[in-house]
Amino acid sequence: MELEAIRKTVARSSLLLAWAPDWAIGLAALALAIGLALLVHYVAIRMGRRLIGVRRVFLGQLLSRTGGPTRLALVIFAVSLALQWAPFDPELTATIRHLLLIGFIVLVGWIAIIFIGVTADLYLGRFELGAESSLLAREHLTRVRILQRATDTLIIVVTAAATLMTFESFRQYGVSLFASAGVVGIVVGLAARPVLSNFIAGIQIAMTQPIRLEDAVTVENEFGWIEEIGAAYIVIRLWDNRRMIIPLSYFIEKPFKNWTRRPTDLIGAVILHVDYTAPVDRIRAKLNEIVAASALWDRKVVNLQVIDAKESTMQLQALVSAPTAGRLGDLQAEVREKLVAFLQQEHPEVLPKQRALVDLAPAVQPRLEEAGKPRASAA
Repeated sequence: MELEAIRKTVARSSLLLAWAPDWAIGLAALALAIGLALLVHYVAIRMGRRLIGVRRVFLGQLLSRTGGPTRLALVIFAVSLALQWAPFDPELTATIRHLLLIGFIVLVGWIAIIFIGVTADLYLGRFELGAESSLLAREHLTRVRILQRATDTLIIVVTAAATLMTFESFRQYGVSLFASAGVVGIVVGLAARPVLSNFIAGIQIAMTQPIRLEDAVTVENEFGWIEEIGAAYIVIRLWDNRRMIIPLSYFIEKPFKNWTRRPTDLIGAVILHVDYTAPVDRIRAKLNEIVAASALWDRKVVNLQVIDAKESTMQLQALVSAPTAGRLGDLQAEVREKLVAFLQQEHPEVLPKQRALVDLAPAVQPRLEEAGKPRASAA
């Protein structure tokens, strides 16, 4: 009975296919091929994850990254096979083949970008990266990430150009554009100047490295740290957690301050205004005591000097050092707070004072003296 039912189903299907139009049969064949390709990819990914397991983190990430390209590759392969037997007319077959060619070009570009990313991650895996990472690690991280983004941008541009060149109309336009006079080229060059300048600036920054990731910089009178270096801009994390966006070309064309260029150790100053009666030696001893008890100090530089003397106060400068810009800022705040508290508690008389000299006119002086004498009581 089951065999008879199968024969009847096949016969009905054959009769239905005989009456169905060719384009419907072809679309059904392509849909079936795509479905089978997605099913095979799903099963292969599941089996691959089971074989890799949880411990092999890199292989698991590689499998996740390549999931999209492998899925697209299987779909292109399955559609190409099904298209050989699909009963389409020549024009529709040519259109589908053109779409497959575009998909293959996109696939090659996609694989190239993933290959660049995996290679960069493998190279950077040898370094300990982070806010407190070493100078060598930050140099390599900056160089690799900038070159990676520049390469990704170049791959995307080449892939888009190759895709457009598959169209006959765009191909003729491109040939005529290159063969035409230089006016159009000048206009296009001026329009693309910001993009090209940022691209070239990114290559220069990667090679010369005037800045690196997590460098402490002062740009446009704002202090912050280099958080991200993109293909066209740089993100600076300011001290109050705001973000400043600066074009790449800015760091090639304009001056700026880099507090951690070389070496990473920094020296900061704390300025105090005190009275001339302030005991400088005791304040210097208190400064040594404060920094010696602080975990932020790198045990290298600590000093107190009188750097200026004005009409009413003298200016003290306390110099301290720290391994990073973040620790230096915290150490400066700690020293400033504790020195001010020390002066308030132990020597409040040395806090800044405003002195004034009163010179009374001669005509007013006798009246004030007369007013100050005791008056005789009335009889």
